[in-house]
Amino acid sequence: MGPMPVKVLHLVTRLDLGGAQQNTLHTVRHLDRAEFEPVLACGRGGILDDEASGDPSFRTVFVDSLLRDIHPFYDLLALLELTKVLLAERPAILHTHSSKAGILGRLAAALAGVPVVVHTYHGFGFHDRQPAPVKGLYVFLERLCARFTDALVFVSRSNIAYAAAHGIVRPEDAVLIRSGVALGGLPASVDAAKLKMSAGIGMHKPLVLSVGNLKPQKNAGDFVAAAAKVLADLPEARFVFLGDGPQRRALEARVFALGLEGRILFLGWRRDTAEWLASADVFVMTSLWEGLPRALVEAMRSGLPAVCYATDGVTDLVKDGENGFQVEPGDHAALAGRVAALLRDEPLRRRLGAAAAASIGPEFDIDGMVRAQEALYDRLLR
Repeated sequence: MGPMPVKVLHLVTRLDLGGAQQNTLHTVRHLDRAEFEPVLACGRGGILDDEASGDPSFRTVFVDSLLRDIHPFYDLLALLELTKVLLAERPAILHTHSSKAGILGRLAAALAGVPVVVHTYHGFGFHDRQPAPVKGLYVFLERLCARFTDALVFVSRSNIAYAAAHGIVRPEDAVLIRSGVALGGLPASVDAAKLKMSAGIGMHKPLVLSVGNLKPQKNAGDFVAAAAKVLADLPEARFVFLGDGPQRRALEARVFALGLEGRILFLGWRRDTAEWLASADVFVMTSLWEGLPRALVEAMRSGLPAVCYATDGVTDLVKDGENGFQVEPGDHAALAGRVAALLRDEPLRRRLGAAAAASIGPEFDIDGMVRAQEALYDRLLR
């Protein structure tokens, strides 16, 4: 008998269909079982709950009081419940993801005496558009929790610089592990005409795609505004947003008010995102802040030229005019101009798309991401 596998508990706020959640699920499924015994803990109500709890390769523990929104009563309850879970599970390593789980989980780990604590920033809970006292509180909590974290992991270099500027980490102490995607399956093979027609889009219509959670961070209102501008010039184009969230109904109402239903479509969460990327002509991302946008990595690997607001992790990936276009965040008119230029110019689309695919190398492979985490765990345990 070799030594017992080391128990690693991964904690995420909620299992929505976002990059952080999907990557965490991939990690707990693929950690080397000879070395590690993974457990997943999360709040309830995410789209991936059943998939996680139905997977026999790891255990899932639901923390009922762990909610996504700030709620002092439930947050205190969640802190106590998490402490109880950690005392019962006795993991050698706690690895937290997302800001809410990161703060409460690390406080609970300090109370429960977990030997090794790791946190991955897939982006930040604070940003420059918040009121100063709100942002200040978040930064204070992150600095506090950083004191009892053994390793702070970041998915992009720009996130490391942002955290360092706010006194959360020294750049030399930060660990860079890219948010990985399954590179082998991209670009996906697809019957684009059939896929488009299944959503009521003519098979020869140019297709502009965006993917994400419909919450304020992803700023899909600017996607609609830019689409409306492009459609005034190029009425044949079709704009599709894959994803769901609290803003969906308001966005659909806006599309209806503009008289653009059927041209701008919100299709909800889809499991065939890779096929949509392979069928699209241009990818758009209007996020106001980002960690390392996994959808953008997948789009670029699929050979799509991307037009994005120049935020955080986007600037790690998109080189303006080389493999896509960056525009100033909030300038949806400039974004529309770039999208229209790409739709009109097929050679430009092909050139930027080929460069985009070439720029997503092995450091973005999801299995490489898991091996990098295992190496980090080994180092910390020693």
